[in-house]
Amino acid sequence: MHTLSDFDFDLPAELIAQSPAAQRSGSRLLDVEPAGFADRRFADLPTLLRDGDLAVFNDTRVIRARVHGRKPTGGQVEMLVERILADNRARVQMRASHLPRPGGSVELAGGARAEVLARDERFFDVRFHGTGPIAEWLERHGEVPLPPYIAHTAGAEDAERYQTVYAAEPGAVAAPTAGLHFDAATLAALDARGVERATLTLHVGAGTFQPVQSEDLTQHRMHAEWFSIPHSTAQAIARTRERGGRVLAVGTTSLRALESAASDDGAVRAGEAETALFVTPGYRFRVVDLLLTNFHLPCSTLLMLVAAFAGYARIRAAYAHAIAQRYRFFSYGDAMLLRRHAQE
Repeated sequence: MHTLSDFDFDLPAELIAQSPAAQRSGSRLLDVEPAGFADRRFADLPTLLRDGDLAVFNDTRVIRARVHGRKPTGGQVEMLVERILADNRARVQMRASHLPRPGGSVELAGGARAEVLARDERFFDVRFHGTGPIAEWLERHGEVPLPPYIAHTAGAEDAERYQTVYAAEPGAVAAPTAGLHFDAATLAALDARGVERATLTLHVGAGTFQPVQSEDLTQHRMHAEWFSIPHSTAQAIARTRERGGRVLAVGTTSLRALESAASDDGAVRAGEAETALFVTPGYRFRVVDLLLTNFHLPCSTLLMLVAAFAGYARIRAAYAHAIAQRYRFFSYGDAMLLRRHAQE
């Protein structure tokens, strides 16, 4: 049984990528092979896949979810819209010297106001006044919600690059970062290789950055996220199985959605649902054969997931190799390709 400390490692601060690669597909790719590691370029990915494989992408779109306001007393408040509940309601996180209580309010740009209805631990239920539809107001007044380990304020480059080229469904507060490496040329190369493509939607929540607090991993509760799998994607997975192809999940979000929707025999159910799936070593994967992912934070649930997928010892060795070879880490960093390790 693993504990939290098993997933800690020392990462030199200069390896935390603060900006994206000059070109999306110009990042590096660590190919974690059964017999060792191969240092490649991301543009090599299509050559590592086969005719008949299926790549599943998360087409969520990052919204401008970070907004700034102030309390009637003048105190500054930073809000992160976690999920839009209705045209004028949302679940948000807040940062302030003194957090507003239910019944309190926050003054926002353009004469708008956020009224606090209730609080549930880290989240506030908020009703917006004077905004019109919240999604449209956020596009005008919000900021791209860069992760906390990126030091600069979001700018024009981030508005483009912290978004996949195939983003379609607004609702995420963090990007599905494995997809940030793809450009039109790489997608075309997948097609030419005979790799089928399919999409699903999982709106990444701020809980993706939620730290694990307990050494006992069974005490951690994942933050629920909404996902939707189209019938066409479920059918594509079934076809892939029939022809002996492999399923590549582009990112941990795609993997969590697929595994959450899977029956015991690996069939994927189409439809909408919520997932709070917490994947740790010992989990039995039913759908995904290959995983494309970035390098994750120490002690994070995402690191636990990749260790479950590729094997704990394999991931420890891969991360040590990546640090020694000066790979770039986290959201704007490099990628790795993992194969599912043999399960008993």
